[in-house]
Amino acid sequence: MTRVRAWHVVRHGEPAEVLQLADVPDPTPGPGQVLVRVRAVAVNFPDVLLARGEYQVRPELPFSPGIELCGDVAALGDGVGRVAVGDRVVGSRIGVLSELAVLDEHEVFPAPPALDDAEAAALTIGYQTAWFGLHRRAGIRPGETLLVHAAAGGVGTAAVQLGAAAGARVIGVVGSAAKAEVARTAGADVVVDRSTQDVVAVVKAETAGRGADVVFDPVGGRAFEQSTRCIAFEGRIVVVGFAGGQIQAVNAGHALVKNYSVLGLHWALYAQRRPDLVEAAHVALTRLVDEGRIRPVVGEVVPFEDAPAAVQRLADGATTGRLVIAVT
Repeated sequence: MTRVRAWHVVRHGEPAEVLQLADVPDPTPGPGQVLVRVRAVAVNFPDVLLARGEYQVRPELPFSPGIELCGDVAALGDGVGRVAVGDRVVGSRIGVLSELAVLDEHEVFPAPPALDDAEAAALTIGYQTAWFGLHRRAGIRPGETLLVHAAAGGVGTAAVQLGAAAGARVIGVVGSAAKAEVARTAGADVVVDRSTQDVVAVVKAETAGRGADVVFDPVGGRAFEQSTRCIAFEGRIVVVGFAGGQIQAVNAGHALVKNYSVLGLHWALYAQRRPDLVEAAHVALTRLVDEGRIRPVVGEVVPFEDAPAAVQRLADGATTGRLVIAVT
């Protein structure tokens, strides 16, 4: 029996302290499953939460983190017909920070040829989240104003690009001057540095007092509170996550008197309950890639051996764009 290398969370804590490299037996795909030889894994904030034991799913220890990959199909389980051995694919499932990974057939999709391995690895989670948030949940329309928090981050840059592609005017919020150009290059029309500027005041000034029609918020806490103060009449705030570390309470009375909506988005539920919509979104995203209208912003690619430090940097908020781990 041959063995492969995989990173394991051996106890809960900070990623740099709890990730250990292990040799594990080659996995075997079961019926309806696909074995993927992993080329690259994009780091996501859920990887941080998985390491800390704070994610909504708590795998039994030890387990491999990593939820997003690009790789080649190495073997097929019985009944698989959507992909073939040798296909380059992207996909999402907990446990892919390994040289080989098994995914269900519906969890993998063709990798767009226009993207390299690192870019393709970063296409699924961030862009699917932004797509469902902006189109399925908020119903964004051309000419509307979109406010994106953490606009220089992985999911933030995806939301900026997709908002611009949808014909919205995009205001991006970043945490420092060093991150401003990343958001601007992604397509933000206006960039707000929250460390030196008043987010609410800038949004109101840029919209002649009307406010943002749609808010995309992966941060929570203070960012959410700011959004409620500069949301437009019939505006929609899409709650994507709580990277800021604080889960806010929603003031129903405030939403009533200002006539706005607060919409939750847990993308994994679509993957579980409506995989047909996930596939349709992948087709739409691939078309936008082919048209040159979106492209994952990869800030850094690190070797497989440096995975713990890479996940820790994301935990510490020290990244821009997508951080990707090269596996093979």
